Amino acid sequence: MPGRQSRRSVLAAITALPLTGALGACSGTDSASSGSTATSGTKGTTTITFWSALRGSQEVVDEFNKTHKHIQVAFEQIPSGTSGGYLKLSNAARAGNAPDVATIEYPQVPGYAIDGVARDITDVISDRLKAKLLPQALGLTTFQGRTYSVPLDVEPMVLHYRKDLFDKYGLDVPTTWDEHTELARAVRRTGGKRRATFFSTDMGQFSAWCWGAGAHWFDTSKGAWNVSLADAATRRVSAYWQRLIDEDLVYVNPPNSREADAQAGNSLVLTRHSGAWDAGAQMNARPQQKGLWRIAPQPQWDPAKPALGTQGGSTFAITKDSRHPEAAMEFIEWQVSSPAALKARLSSGASSQYPAVTELIKEGRAAFDRSYYGGQDIYTLFENEAQKITDGWVWGPRMTATGQVMADAFARAAAGSGTIESSMRAAQDGTMPDLKALGLKTTQHST
Repeated sequence: MPGRQSRRSVLAAITALPLTGALGACSGTDSASSGSTATSGTKGTTTITFWSALRGSQEVVDEFNKTHKHIQVAFEQIPSGTSGGYLKLSNAARAGNAPDVATIEYPQVPGYAIDGVARDITDVISDRLKAKLLPQALGLTTFQGRTYSVPLDVEPMVLHYRKDLFDKYGLDVPTTWDEHTELARAVRRTGGKRRATFFSTDMGQFSAWCWGAGAHWFDTSKGAWNVSLADAATRRVSAYWQRLIDEDLVYVNPPNSREADAQAGNSLVLTRHSGAWDAGAQMNARPQQKGLWRIAPQPQWDPAKPALGTQGGSTFAITKDSRHPEAAMEFIEWQVSSPAALKARLSSGASSQYPAVTELIKEGRAAFDRSYYGGQDIYTLFENEAQKITDGWVWGPRMTATGQVMADAFARAAAGSGTIESSMRAAQDGTMPDLKALGLKTTQHST
């Protein structure tokens, strides 16, 4: 069993070392009770518990249990992190009964490492598995040579568009953000339709745009947490989307709201910006639009130097309460690297994850039903786009809190009180007390 680092040593590691890598979504049926530590079953069988909000997880667990007799997994579908899943995990950890394995999205990994919920798994993750993983993905879960979770997927930001409506109105798919603006104006002239939706409470979408523009919200390269949520690149993105909002060229709604769903369902939105995973979610949410959508690369600021951020993406952590980390790691390794696991997840019809183990790309390409996207080979597109993900992005140690402050400020701006840029400055102001409360050395810049 691997040794545990103290919370203070984890704090020191994450503060002292640059977080290398660049990567930053997400249902089934309940099949287990609330979290508990792994137990030994009959005839040498070890039972471990697994909590996740990821689509297709039940199918994955069913396949694992069918093919592995010495380890069995008791699965519980939980809400997505921001809808209560992370609170449930944190409460369980405080009570000492967190599940053996938990799904944690990239932005939350540093925080769960600092809090001691995510166990140091350096001594149980194999060199074989590390060699298979995209280095940038593994880098985002590894601090000062110590690893705290295993990447499942990498989700480059892409552009979904309604091919039928583009054809109807004679529109071209934009390749630059300037072309994106002209397209938005052209779409507005068609009547009540809009180019896209700015999700007024979505940190993930906005962070991906800023990441692709060259922003660095957090940096630890000088031995402290430098916070810069309103750097030059972020201000450029903020001004860009503020102009589209001011010109009434995009809808402004919370994600997953009835308004946003109705606008997309009623063909009032011609494009969507999201991570690769969302192709499967779109199929599940709007089956009646089968054959109407296609996927294209995200517009670029400089086509000669393409750069992307990610939206979404998940990792698997072994919690501090697990009594059988080796069994938990065997399950995790199978989940992230086995073709059977990927096929099982895709069989749910609600997932289009782009695997962090790149040798599985061909499996995803073969298993994914292309008919919804008119036969398009979206996995080849994802593969090309993943190469544009830039290194150097760092998530902060309290991204749930940072994201909430940002969402609240975005909502006020959407109601006419403030701007996107002022929202980012408010998010920075709201972030600093949390970092200082952790005892972290901090600096901040906003220009």
